[in-house]
Amino acid sequence: MKKIVISLVMLVMMANLASAATASFALANKLYAQKKYTEAAEMYETILKNEGAAPELYYNMGNAYFKSNELAKAILNYERALRVAPGYDDAKFNLEFANQKIIDNVEMTDSFFLKKWINSLMKTLTSNGWFYTSVILFVVTLIAFLVFVFGGTRMLRKSFFYVAVICLLISVGSIVFSAIRKNQMESHREAIIMSGVVVIKGAPDKSGTDLYQLHEGTKITVIGILGDWYEVRLGNGNVGWVENDKVERI
Repeated sequence: MKKIVISLVMLVMMANLASAATASFALANKLYAQKKYTEAAEMYETILKNEGAAPELYYNMGNAYFKSNELAKAILNYERALRVAPGYDDAKFNLEFANQKIIDNVEMTDSFFLKKWINSLMKTLTSNGWFYTSVILFVVTLIAFLVFVFGGTRMLRKSFFYVAVICLLISVGSIVFSAIRKNQMESHREAIIMSGVVVIKGAPDKSGTDLYQLHEGTKITVIGILGDWYEVRLGNGNVGWVENDKVERI
């Protein structure tokens, strides 16, 4: 009886917390609709801190920051929405629009078309998405193999043999993609320049040689860490060092 009472109390508490979160989200949306973008962004940040991440939350935060002319924070949150939900088309569209406002025009280094295609394909799903795809295809592989073993006609068995081989190969590829995507999610190597203008140094020291400048919103990849400095690489292959308080990891 005591366990039942405790369970009921916990359910009531969880329901109240969910209700409070929904109310807070509705209030933040109302502030946004009233064009109180700064207040809306602050409310979304509070919800994020208390309730955890969600793609819709990051997306709404990005919109609020964009309307508040905080370009770097807008881009950061659109990118985070896409980390959680790679197929979020609205976030993709708004990110592309926001990226047009960036001062820096970083030309991406040309890479082998097959590598670019594989990277694009891999980013269409999260780590869990690729894992579930692998499991489903493995089950299909087993079914196809059983049909191959116990099937009636030779043509039927031959067809399902090829189906089993193809599904098995794609299943293995999917589990590899899942592992890579998990590593990408956990490493947080990609980051956004948050300060208006930062000077990229040739060494992890303020007295280091000035290499070039980057402006807010530019996306970089962290390839090394030394004290309070990040070694970073741009899409065009340029590298350098920047103080870690000038950027925020996605």
